[in-house]
Amino acid sequence: MTIKKIFFDTETTGLNCRNCQIIELAMITVVDGKIVEEYDEFIKYEKSLPFKITKITGITDAMLENEGLSEKQVASDLRERLLDDALMIAHNAQFDLSFIYFLLKKYYPDEAYGLLSKLDWLDTLTVLKDRKKYPHKLIDAVRYYEVEEVNFHRAIDDTKALYEVFNELKKERNDLDEYKNVFGYNPKYGVGGLKFKFIKYGAQQFHNFKVPDNMILPNLISKK
Repeated sequence: MTIKKIFFDTETTGLNCRNCQIIELAMITVVDGKIVEEYDEFIKYEKSLPFKITKITGITDAMLENEGLSEKQVASDLRERLLDDALMIAHNAQFDLSFIYFLLKKYYPDEAYGLLSKLDWLDTLTVLKDRKKYPHKLIDAVRYYEVEEVNFHRAIDDTKALYEVFNELKKERNDLDEYKNVFGYNPKYGVGGLKFKFIKYGAQQFHNFKVPDNMILPNLISKK
């Protein structure tokens, strides 16, 4: 059986998925353990980028204008890659899932939700919170597992780092299948973005240790 995994990341104009836009989408497709495609595209943006976003990402208005594809083209590229069954993997997947949903909904309103709901989703942030003490950003995971550091806050570099972190998480404890379609959230703030029916959400506390099998979030949710 062919196992397709898509590691993905977005850079955006802000945090609100309803009124902000993706400006960079990166995907690494892995089939049977081998990288078969690296996708990384800027998306044109009709306004000027907020200064804070340029400072964080290094992405400029000129880069988007000169190198960016149309939003419609990137939405088409994304849709094409999601037509086959796949395991979608991101760090803080709730954020990226919310953004790609609104991107697809804009151009494929009748397909977007169904397209995403048939896939499986894995959030490495949720896994990391059950393994390591705070903090839990991708850069922290890279340092915990001594993965080579990259240019963080650029989607393709973050995606490459994510791929390496995933492999380390799998080697550390082979329970990642339990986390499919399970997203943890900070009980202080609740679920951010759009709440999806095909995802199980659970309030996730911080730990200072790797929790035993019976305390991982998927098992705590299943007991409720």
